[in-house]
Amino acid sequence: MLVHLDADAQVFEAPTDAHPSTAWWRSAVFYEVYIRSFQDSNGDGIGDLRGIEQRLPYLQQLGVDALWITPFYPSPMADFGYDVADYTAVDPSFGTMADFDRLLQAAHDRDIRIVIDMVLNHTSDAHPWFAESRSSRTNPKRDWYIWRDAQPDGSPPNNWTTFFGGSAWAWDETTQQYYLHLFLDRQPDLNWRNPEVIAAVDDVLRFWLDKGIDGFRLDAINFLIKHADFPDMPVVTNATGGDLVQYHVHVNNQPELHPLLQNVRRVLESYPGERVLIGETGTLKAPELAEFYGADLDEIHLPMIVLPLHTPWQAAAMRQCLLEFYAGLPPGATPHFVFSNHDDKRLITRYGYEQHRSIAVLLLTLLGSPILYYGDEIAMCDMFIPLEKRVDTAGLIDPDTYPGRDPNRTPMQWDASQHAGFTPDTVEPWLPVNENRSTINVAVQAAAPDSTLTFYTTLLHLRRDSRALRVGSIQFLEETGDVLAYVRTSGDERLLIAINFGSGSPILDLSELADQAHCVLSSTLQRPDAVALAAVALNAYESVVFKLGAGGT
Repeated sequence: MLVHLDADAQVFEAPTDAHPSTAWWRSAVFYEVYIRSFQDSNGDGIGDLRGIEQRLPYLQQLGVDALWITPFYPSPMADFGYDVADYTAVDPSFGTMADFDRLLQAAHDRDIRIVIDMVLNHTSDAHPWFAESRSSRTNPKRDWYIWRDAQPDGSPPNNWTTFFGGSAWAWDETTQQYYLHLFLDRQPDLNWRNPEVIAAVDDVLRFWLDKGIDGFRLDAINFLIKHADFPDMPVVTNATGGDLVQYHVHVNNQPELHPLLQNVRRVLESYPGERVLIGETGTLKAPELAEFYGADLDEIHLPMIVLPLHTPWQAAAMRQCLLEFYAGLPPGATPHFVFSNHDDKRLITRYGYEQHRSIAVLLLTLLGSPILYYGDEIAMCDMFIPLEKRVDTAGLIDPDTYPGRDPNRTPMQWDASQHAGFTPDTVEPWLPVNENRSTINVAVQAAAPDSTLTFYTTLLHLRRDSRALRVGSIQFLEETGDVLAYVRTSGDERLLIAINFGSGSPILDLSELADQAHCVLSSTLQRPDAVALAAVALNAYESVVFKLGAGGT
């Protein structure tokens, strides 16, 4: 099939240097470290802060710019750290505060930024704040959480449900009221209409900013404020995950939320230097996502764009998804794409092994700031976790229907040993190690010139060296069957990215885009540099970055 790439085809211009900024986060590649699974340094089967520090040379060589570290605060681990019992300390299973300080300094010495997860919608029920709040109706911290009387028949105040299933209200026998929890009953929601809560959280943010961290990733930030009247939700069946968020209309993205986000931003900007706020917004809608940047770009720097997680791996569908979000960006805003994380299936599990390098090309050549999930760079995939070894509460509620998030949180595979170099072979890791560790591991792939790790490293270094890929404009070419094609431009540097989503072998005609072109990188790592402009054949599922010279628009 001949695909004619027309230089005069309708294209889309995303925001570019018209709004210049030297802020590092605008083009940074973030790397999510799920701390429990990255590297165990002390032989207890759980990843920790020192383990991350040990692996900084690897991360520097890989070419990432910043680490997003999942929660390491003291916690009962009902939701593995997303149930915080103390916002200004380190859980002993992850190390000490001295370990964090050393990690931060060591990362900065290697020009790697550190962003930490901040869980502000809720705390653990073991947090001292909640212990006081539930002690009596007259306690000064009673109104730090959301308490309501039962209905006359004793039932919960309304029909709100959690994201794990069941009522979002838990009964407290001592004080004879219900408290709200949108997640587990051990994760009571804070009352963000209380100024004392806002002031206390401001102090928490300052504690970490004083240490010199480079920013926060704000968890479930869209749920902070609830409808003041607590009306019933619309009744919806068969909705899960991101779709379910859209139906929680009385807790999702309430109008009073945005002044709170502006306040968090002001706290950040009261410190010198460039720090970043990343926001988990849950939205699948471009107009709603735009609201989280703020009318004056004064809220979240990088609201996470997760719609690709819910988009079929088809050229036309992905093109439409991307165009929708680029078109909806406020002027000067930076998109922040997420294709995998600790809550969702890994890339290969979702899209198939044959596509995994093309996904990397797409994520790392789009305009904006991408997030990688640990292990993506070696093609880690989900694994089946038998019921007796599951630990994620979400996967134990209805185990026959939903296996939880354990399958995509298994330990990082560093080598081919029994526990993949994550923890000593004499120690039982907190989750089983994937059986494919003999070939899917860092040690094997680092020595192989055609491995996925070699490909990721090459692509990341190409991105770092290319101004067009970091901050250039993006122009999507017309729909071309199974091929998604776009041009990144900065000054005289023009790169064409062509991604073949299909099993066919389309032939591209580049003659109207340039007078000359050569291949900079192919997902096969085997394509010759020379290009015959009028007939460039793509292999099945291949993605290619071409450098264009002269000609075109």
